[in-house]
Amino acid sequence: MKPRALVIGGSLGGLFAAHLLRSIGWDAVVYERVTEDLASRGVGIGTHDALAELMHRIGLPFDDTMGVEVRSSICLERSGDISRTMPIFRIMSSWSRFYRPLRDALPVDCYRPGKSLVRVEQDGEGVAAIFADGTRATGDLLVGADGIRSTVREQFLPAAQPAYAGYVAWRAIAEEAKLPASFRPIFDCYSFCLPDREMVLSYPVPGRDGETRAGRRGYNAVWYRPADVEAALPDLCTDASGRCHGVSIPPPLIRPDLVAALRRDAQAMLAPAIAEIVLRMERPFFQAIFDLETPRLVFGRVALLGDAAFVARPHVGAGVTKAAVDAASLSDALASESGLDAALARYERHQRDLGGAIVARGRRLGAYLEGRTPDRDPIEVMREHSAKIKFTHAGPAGRRSGQLRPDTRVDYYYD
Repeated sequence: MKPRALVIGGSLGGLFAAHLLRSIGWDAVVYERVTEDLASRGVGIGTHDALAELMHRIGLPFDDTMGVEVRSSICLERSGDISRTMPIFRIMSSWSRFYRPLRDALPVDCYRPGKSLVRVEQDGEGVAAIFADGTRATGDLLVGADGIRSTVREQFLPAAQPAYAGYVAWRAIAEEAKLPASFRPIFDCYSFCLPDREMVLSYPVPGRDGETRAGRRGYNAVWYRPADVEAALPDLCTDASGRCHGVSIPPPLIRPDLVAALRRDAQAMLAPAIAEIVLRMERPFFQAIFDLETPRLVFGRVALLGDAAFVARPHVGAGVTKAAVDAASLSDALASESGLDAALARYERHQRDLGGAIVARGRRLGAYLEGRTPDRDPIEVMREHSAKIKFTHAGPAGRRSGQLRPDTRVDYYYD
């Protein structure tokens, strides 16, 4: 009988885990708390070589349709003039462009929506997931891939809570076909605007239908703005009725006065082309920026991966890749070691170091937004935020097989 894995969380980390575990002979079933399809969720993402390799390893294509090539990074002044230019090569994609093929390639009976985890039980014989609807599932291993507010992590590490970074990211996206002709010269660029203690990154992404052909793409803008936890963040998360929703708020409930103020600030502070994105977005939304570093990843027959284990700030541009590499490291360790305990110990030892390194880099890149560093040279900011991440391979054999080494380390490099 095949060993069985219960994967809690049906986002990208959980889907990668299920596919990669199935590739080594495990029976892996994903349990997702929401019932609706997740393809409409998520925003623009950066890609790295390891992400392409792992899609190929699963048997899914990573070709020109997966994203939009960006070959230049620019810094835009308030006037709209380009003050800095730097050559780069990145493929910018969207969350849904990975979710859809991963979800569709998983057998229907291996994905169970509407399963909200309540608790985990385990003993020497196996592990069980107990859900809010009264059902339970049993297996040999439980993978906690349920994101930043992980129920799995909360049970085993209640003190490990995400730490607020002191700023939020407003996000907006526009359709290429609806942008004015004056926008064309910068559309294919990775663009920066750098107001004092603020930062806007913008770049092309696949369109809503996944299209990457010219004229049918999207353009994504991310505006990082300070918001102190005592007053500004609660105000942002308070709806028109006066109810505060905590540290986040559903986009439809964001107050019109906040959106109006954002648009006024965009016109006053940003390059006209980037301000246009904010002005044209029907419903801008924001996310408070957190990071998280956990001291442990393994608890008996339970393993954490992706954002359930480590949350790096978006500046690193590797959240999806990190989750995929975690899943590959776990499956490779299980395939290489003779017992579950040894495999999980190996996974924890190496992915904990990797996660810690990526979180530390995110904190360093975000220090300027927190006011912890002096003004920085735009070229340095552009260079660091445009870095690719290289996950070291075992050697020629590993490259041929497409397998990442379980003791993967991370390096940064620039084109």
